[in-house]
Amino acid sequence: MSAAAVVLCFLLRDGAGGAEVLLGLKQTGFGKGKIVGIGGHVEPGESHAQAVIREVLEETSIVLRHEDLADAGTVRFVFPARPDWNMDTWLFTARTWEGEPVPSDEILPEWFSVQALPVDRMWQDADHWLPVVLEGGRVNVVVTMHTDNESVASSESLLGQGGR
Repeated sequence: MSAAAVVLCFLLRDGAGGAEVLLGLKQTGFGKGKIVGIGGHVEPGESHAQAVIREVLEETSIVLRHEDLADAGTVRFVFPARPDWNMDTWLFTARTWEGEPVPSDEILPEWFSVQALPVDRMWQDADHWLPVVLEGGRVNVVVTMHTDNESVASSESLLGQGGR
């Protein structure tokens, strides 16, 4: 089974206590109740950049432009117990945009300190790759989940191995 094409964007700003990232409490669908990155599925005919710009607007009312986006790499999520959940995820960061985050039916946006991510409320894999992205690095990771579809069975970086 093929993997769904997904995009995530991590908006970063300088806060009073240091760097902050915009995440959101998922209100509906996959990941409901978890703190997640802002994003979603790539629609047919969209580029990854077009998809992330659309998703950020839909979920937070923030306006991004192509030139605001920085490529932060990819994460492939493998769910052996639920192959229909497999995702190829393209990651972006942004430091400039227009507007302030506004809650939507799907996401309640909130700023978090990059140094104190709410990992206990996020998918367990976030700790494996998100800090690198938030520090300005690029990732190319395959995360395989356990059969409980919650905990991480393995996380493998493909950087330097000819991976995508």
